[in-house]
Amino acid sequence: MPFLRDIFWQRLRRNRMAMAGAAIVAVMFLLALLAPLAGHDPGAIDIAHRLEGPGLQHWLGTDDLGRDVFARILYGARISLLVGFVAVGIATAIGIVIGAVAGYYGRWSDAVIMRFVDIMLCFPTFFLILAVIAFLEPSIWNIMIIIGLTGWMGVARLVRAEFLSLRERDFVLAARAIGASDARIIFRHILPSALSPVLVSATLGVAGAILTESALSFLGIGVQPPTPSWGNMLIVGKQTLGTAWWLSAFPGLAILLTVLGYNLLGEGIRDALDPRIRD
Repeated sequence: MPFLRDIFWQRLRRNRMAMAGAAIVAVMFLLALLAPLAGHDPGAIDIAHRLEGPGLQHWLGTDDLGRDVFARILYGARISLLVGFVAVGIATAIGIVIGAVAGYYGRWSDAVIMRFVDIMLCFPTFFLILAVIAFLEPSIWNIMIIIGLTGWMGVARLVRAEFLSLRERDFVLAARAIGASDARIIFRHILPSALSPVLVSATLGVAGAILTESALSFLGIGVQPPTPSWGNMLIVGKQTLGTAWWLSAFPGLAILLTVLGYNLLGEGIRDALDPRIRD
């Protein structure tokens, strides 16, 4: 395992695009952590300085209420990263359990579970989220839970496929021979060997969750003002697009860079874990 881990890190470090994605992700994390040091309260209203362009006092300008755009983007990064990681964590946990049960036991349990997965995949995920949120109060916690509960199907299929190929291996048969329980075989012996595609899926899933949260907030049913979110900042930017371009440009750029960073990193991890790709 240490040898394989060293090979993985070496291949990942040689991938320039993956390293660029990792650098973007690291910068976003750092900016989110340093948000309190922005020098401005993201919720402080200053009508006297409303719609000011980028300058020395307000690096990225101010919005229609005089709030500092730079500070709001930094605090919005916290919201986006929190939604991304919690939602993907929920989806990954559900997908691992369901996929492991389907792939390990097979037969009727596999058939029933995978038909349910197929039914869930028939519904457009975004519209399913919209339908659920319509019955709930828009809040960051509801959004994270709903995105997680509607995004586990891909992980379940990946884990199932890995379990189907691993459950008849010699190390699994040996574990059965010494009387290991099904739970121990699933979580101790098979699952660690099946996590490679899950890691890639989770990395790419963070980008998808951030995009979904931004879209919901842009539609007004996501994170609610005055809490800063890149999505609800774009609403203000749309209303003043002709006179205050920075209100749309900078939140949009933050979304673009963050999603791009996670996609590049996820693709790099996939290539580093793929034994068919030669150095």
